[in-house]
Order: sequence, then structure tokens, then C-alpha cells
Amino acid sequence: MDKRIVVTRTVPEAAVAVLREAGSVHVCTQDGPLSPAELREAVRGAHAVVTMLHDRVDAELVEAAGPQLEVVANVAVGYDNVDVPAVTERGVVVTNTPGVLVDATADLTLGLLLMVTRRLAEGERLLRAREPWTFHLGFMLGSGLQGKTLGIVGLGGIGQAVARRARAFGMDVVYTGRRQAPAEVEAELGARRLPLEELLRTADVVSLHCPLTEQTRHLIDRDALAAMKPTAYLVNTSRGPVVDEKALAEALREGRIAGAALDVFEREPEVEPALLDLDNVVVVPHLGSATVETRTAMAELAARNVAAVLAGEEPITPVR
Repeated sequence: MDKRIVVTRTVPEAAVAVLREAGSVHVCTQDGPLSPAELREAVRGAHAVVTMLHDRVDAELVEAAGPQLEVVANVAVGYDNVDVPAVTERGVVVTNTPGVLVDATADLTLGLLLMVTRRLAEGERLLRAREPWTFHLGFMLGSGLQGKTLGIVGLGGIGQAVARRARAFGMDVVYTGRRQAPAEVEAELGARRLPLEELLRTADVVSLHCPLTEQTRHLIDRDALAAMKPTAYLVNTSRGPVVDEKALAEALREGRIAGAALDVFEREPEVEPALLDLDNVVVVPHLGSATVETRTAMAELAARNVAAVLAGEEPITPVR
């Protein structure tokens, strides 16, 4: 029997080619996310669904697809959009795309860090506005990174890659997380594990690389921001709801921290309006994995997961 594979939004052709070897492929080509009702309608009769991070995958979606559904392949490393227990208890495999986006996201994190600490976005806005300017020794001074402390929240693959890059800039590394990193990783990075409260008090830059869970939602709230140095910066390339954006805007406006750089937002694609009015904020539209190579690799990994499950084999990167 020809198996039906639904892809909820366009993906690179290389991934579609892999899927065609596994079944009959339907790609939703709309310009934007499907509504919940549209998504349920699109997946009816599907044996496999390739989803994006904005697609809510829950029991209702599985029921809409039907009893023949075998696998949901999420094109993201995070899977907070998937109710994993509700899906897997119905016998459906859930997969994600870890590993392939580590370097791209780490590169972007350092880019954001440089943008906010050296005021690069602010300087570009000044020139594009055709404002008059002249060079002098006090003009648009930023903050250097050498000898400063980077506090990483979540020392997984991406956090470690960020730490390696930060070490090349002469930064010291501290981290916090649910578990201790292996001794060899700590030794390589010169990293010390601290409780979150101490990390917030210590770090000159706090960089977020934790998954979104009920425990990490609004992890950076008003109290956490109050614990940070007034000269410190916050960088978020994990998930938007890890940060309370209203509290962040208030802290930035009042000078309680020096600046923030955000790639992800609480209510994507919306951005807290108060943040957009501040010069000490850098915002970019979820570009962490946005290279041709990385996005292609993510889609291909999702496709290979689908092909494996539909062939009766073990998935490559299952979510347990």
C-alpha cells in the first residue's frame, strides 16, 4: 500500500526526494502556518507527518490523522510543540533533528553577542537613518569580551559549541543545568558549574540554551533579571517563553541590565512592542539554524526518520 506522507510546510527538495522513496508525498505550500483546524484536515489519512515548530501536535491531531499514523517527524531539535506522551501512547513515533544545527546556532549566538555588546545594530540603524556622525574616542562605546564571564544556561551540544567560541574571544565560562557536564567537557571548556542564582550574579553575559519545559518557562523573570549585574547582557537562542519579555523590557528600560539579544520570542512571530522601542535590544526572526546547509540537513534528517519508521526500522533520532 502506498503510504501517505504530509509535510506541513515547504522543505528543501532534497528532503522531499527522500520522502518520495518512502511513499506518496503531499507538501502544504501555504504562505504561513496552518491553523489547528487546517492542520487536522491536512493530516487526515496520513501515515507520516513532517511538522514544524509552530505546529501543535497533540492527541486531537493524532485522532484526526487516523489509526494508520505511524510517525511524526518534527523539523527542530526542540519539541515543546509536541505533546509527546499523548502522541506516543497512541503508538505513534516522535522524532526530532538534534545535532545538525549545533554549529549554526552557536555561530548566531556569538553574532548576537557581538551585535549587542558592540552596539553594531544600533550603529547600522544610525547610518541607515542618515543621521550625521563623526568619529571621536567616546563615540558609541560598547563592551569588550576579553576577561568577561559567559554564563551558559544549558550546557548541551549548542551550549558547549557556544562556550568553545567564547573561549576563543578570551571569555571565562560558567554554566548551570540539570546535571553536571562530563569532567572532560568541563576541563576542555574550563567551565565551572554554578547554581542559577550564582550564575546570574556572576556572569557578564547570560546565554540561554535550555529546552522549554514547565520548569524553564519564564526561567528568566523579574527576579532573575534583578539578580543580574547592571552591566550584564542576556542572549536567548533557545525558546522565547524561557524569558518573560515584559519583565525584560522593563529591566532594559530602567537600566537594570545593559542589553539583550533575542532570536526567539514568547508569542512568535509577535515581539513584545516595548522591546522594539529600545536601542539596547537586538532582535532577529528565529535565524539560529538559518543556513542553507543546516536547514537542508534538518529536513533531510526528518525525512530519513520517516523513511525508517515506514520501512519498519528504528528511527534515527527518536524522542523518548
